[in-house]
Amino acid sequence: MRTFWLSCLLVGCGIAAWGQTGSPAEPVRYVGGEICNPRLHEGGFRYAIGAENIQVLRANRTRPEKADDFGWTYNHAPNLTYWNGKFYLQYLSNPADEQQPPGHTLLATSTDGRSWGKPQVVFPVYKAPEGVTFPKPYYGYIMHQRMGFYTAPDGRLLIVGFYGHSYNPFMEGGIGRVVREIYKDGSMGPIYFIRYSSHAETHPKWDESNTAYPFYTRSEDKGFVAACDSLLNDKLKTLQWIDEDRGTDGFYTLKETTDRLKATSYFHRKDGKVVGLWKKSWVALSDDEGQTWHEPMREPSLIMAGGKNWGQRTADGRYAMCYNPIETQPYRYPLIVTTSDDGILFDDMCVLHGEVPPRRFFGENKDFGPCYVRGITEGEQQPDDNCMWVTYSVNKEDIWITRVPLSITREWKGSVNDDFDSIEPKGKIPNWNIYRPRWADVYVDDLHRLCLNDSDRYDYARALRVFETTRKAKISFDILIEKEQEEPFEVDVTDAHGERAASLRFHKGQLSLNGKQIGTYTEGKTRHVTLEIDTDGTGATTFAGQTIPNLHAVKSVERLSFRTGAYRNLPNRDTPNQKKHNPLDNCDTPCPLSRYFIDNVSVR
Repeated sequence: MRTFWLSCLLVGCGIAAWGQTGSPAEPVRYVGGEICNPRLHEGGFRYAIGAENIQVLRANRTRPEKADDFGWTYNHAPNLTYWNGKFYLQYLSNPADEQQPPGHTLLATSTDGRSWGKPQVVFPVYKAPEGVTFPKPYYGYIMHQRMGFYTAPDGRLLIVGFYGHSYNPFMEGGIGRVVREIYKDGSMGPIYFIRYSSHAETHPKWDESNTAYPFYTRSEDKGFVAACDSLLNDKLKTLQWIDEDRGTDGFYTLKETTDRLKATSYFHRKDGKVVGLWKKSWVALSDDEGQTWHEPMREPSLIMAGGKNWGQRTADGRYAMCYNPIETQPYRYPLIVTTSDDGILFDDMCVLHGEVPPRRFFGENKDFGPCYVRGITEGEQQPDDNCMWVTYSVNKEDIWITRVPLSITREWKGSVNDDFDSIEPKGKIPNWNIYRPRWADVYVDDLHRLCLNDSDRYDYARALRVFETTRKAKISFDILIEKEQEEPFEVDVTDAHGERAASLRFHKGQLSLNGKQIGTYTEGKTRHVTLEIDTDGTGATTFAGQTIPNLHAVKSVERLSFRTGAYRNLPNRDTPNQKKHNPLDNCDTPCPLSRYFIDNVSVR
């Protein structure tokens, strides 16, 4: 009897008491066993080799022309698609705080995913018709949506959003979902409502008489109406809407009236079944294309909090899940990917984005780190570059995108000899992990050197090269410091967990290794550097005839990192998330430019 009641309790909590992996009781499972080190921004994980982090928007309050022309500093929840040779990225924006009015949605575009234009408003601040007021306890209008784009069967591209009331736009606080068409020339059609919120028990029913835009069936464009009808009939695409409107009218095939399931993503496993993924480790399985669903359950092998879980089949025929692998809600880092051959068993967890810069502007519920990750939804067009693309916000302040070469791997085999001669200027840099803020770029220049620029006083540029795991390594490269400012230039050699065995620092003409002064250098003059690292016998690093004990004891090394700023581990899990502070000093103004060149990188 005791066992029976325990089983009932576990199932009632959404935790399968037993059930074979791959079955409805456990649709997916992470089998790698690695867990996050919460004291490291990278989490102590290996990197997804070749991932390129690209900042799309850097929030700017006092010089808005350098950002989005508005100066709003809460930017979050991006969505991504690819259509007719162009990337489209949509995100929400509020002046300072989460779900605090006013709010609107912006759209940025790029032809290559690596260079982005200035965002433009696609869904403006909501203005209710005359005579329509806020129902209590609401006090303003904002936008909130988990889905951004839909490509119709005839090739039309729709962009969608959701208007609701602040502070809570969900369920009774919702108004409805809006839609407009994006044309091939970049212009957009008029805004329509495509679905009104079904939660009208305590408020007037929403319709054309009390909302700001007409219903989509009013459009004279029959192709647009047909595209909207197609979207409404797609039970997988529209399942992404369930957060804001739980469908008290029976619209959704997944009968979920509570708020357990948030931020739907889904993919088809190799066996053809559909896996639904949600925040806080919730998963479910559908055998019939989303027409019905088995009971959702919480998967204990997926450790996460309130950040999104994104899953997809990748262009190489494999699978990927991306999320923050830690349960602390306000500290959402790092962003990782774990991969699978069949969409059931996931392994090889590795870092997509492991940087957490300082949060420049305080705001309510602005959690630290890269979170709310989304990729390109099934059924949308895909770029033909053999990469996975995902977008997310950092500190709920800046918008980022990451390009991940396929197949995703985290270990390097063989030697490293990179002279950059075969790379086109400003082109993709194979096998290097690149971190590129808007004001701290990383690129190959016209002379085929790796260039790191930096004019951001609160962030840095970083280029990281994974090499074959070894106990002893001889690392060499050429470095030219053309122009330096206040921040040091640091070269680190680390183990698989990011622990530094050696750290070489260039700062104002002084050269130090592992914290010990070892010489000088000359700005504007190329210098050849050779580091010999032993993690086994001597436990030391040799440079220019001097042998210095390693900075930290490690078993082996496998990463070489170039960075235009000092090593950072703040914010950390002890940094107050909701303690109010003024904007960081001069954070909206670039500082004088630093520029560094790296060439002829060799690891033996």
